[in-house]
Amino acid sequence: MTLLKSPVLLVVATQALFTAGDLLARSQMKKGGFTLPNFLSVWFVAYFVLRTVAMFGQLCVFAAVPLGKSMALFGATSITLVNVLGVLLLGEVLSPTGYVGVVLAVAAFVVMSVG
Repeated sequence: MTLLKSPVLLVVATQALFTAGDLLARSQMKKGGFTLPNFLSVWFVAYFVLRTVAMFGQLCVFAAVPLGKSMALFGATSITLVNVLGVLLLGEVLSPTGYVGVVLAVAAFVVMSVG
């Protein structure tokens, strides 16, 4: 029995949670470093909760969609979200060649997920 008719929304939501957690961790790890007090803080609990909820979403997709197709969906979504948020929130801009690579990677994942 299929749990999801269209997993794309759940894939996007799951990857958005993973990415939010990664952005939070990047910010806090720059401030506090890799130290025990930094991991015994509220931000780490929030990070852990975000990652756990995202993991359950990912497992739901894995249960409903063949592994190759689901990983292609996760890959394309992840690359797209990270690059958009990198520009909007972090001001990280790739070279034109870098963006060509991103487009090619997303195109490859889309082709894999359709086939």
